[in-house]
Amino acid sequence: MTEHRIKVLVVDDHEMVRRGIVGYLETEDDLEIIGEAHNGKVAVDLCNQQKPDVILMDLIMETMGGIDATREIKSMYPDVKVIILTSFVDEKQIFPALEAGALSYLLKTSRADDIVKAIRSAVQDESVIEPKVASKMLNRMRSSDSAPHKDLTQRELEVLVLIGNGKTNQEIADELYIGIKTVKTHVSNVLSKLGVEDRTQAAIYAHRHDLLN
Repeated sequence: MTEHRIKVLVVDDHEMVRRGIVGYLETEDDLEIIGEAHNGKVAVDLCNQQKPDVILMDLIMETMGGIDATREIKSMYPDVKVIILTSFVDEKQIFPALEAGALSYLLKTSRADDIVKAIRSAVQDESVIEPKVASKMLNRMRSSDSAPHKDLTQRELEVLVLIGNGKTNQEIADELYIGIKTVKTHVSNVLSKLGVEDRTQAAIYAHRHDLLN
């Protein structure tokens, strides 16, 4: 058993779905289910009480949906990682959920092992995006008439180019002669300004806009 078990909160308005998820997660030694919620309001209350590391969040629920709950939780506890687990691949749900602060977006048709991997990735601040969702994100990026990278500072643009070239944070720090914490801040700003969710999407953006030349 690991020294620190990942504390997980499961939020879904269907009891059978919720119990199924909990039942599987409980078989993993490094995961600890610290609560269940049937709507976003209960999720917020439990988050205040139990301080989970990761939340599996459904989207469409009565009283308070997953998007509003995610926004409220992230405003109070920025370090809590929210993984959307839903049946919806609708842009009206995808982008508001990600903008609210969700780290990952999975479908309920995902394999149980993939959900567990996403939880473990979340504590490393690594996002996992369902391929159908990633495709919609790319399409939105391609169809945009604006050029978000024009809002980047010179340093942020340099960081984006290095991300596009596959450099790690440490390699970026060494190349630009800046601290690793400064690099992480620049990377966070780049992702936010470009409207992308992870380094992979940022690298794709850099390639598609010919920024590496």
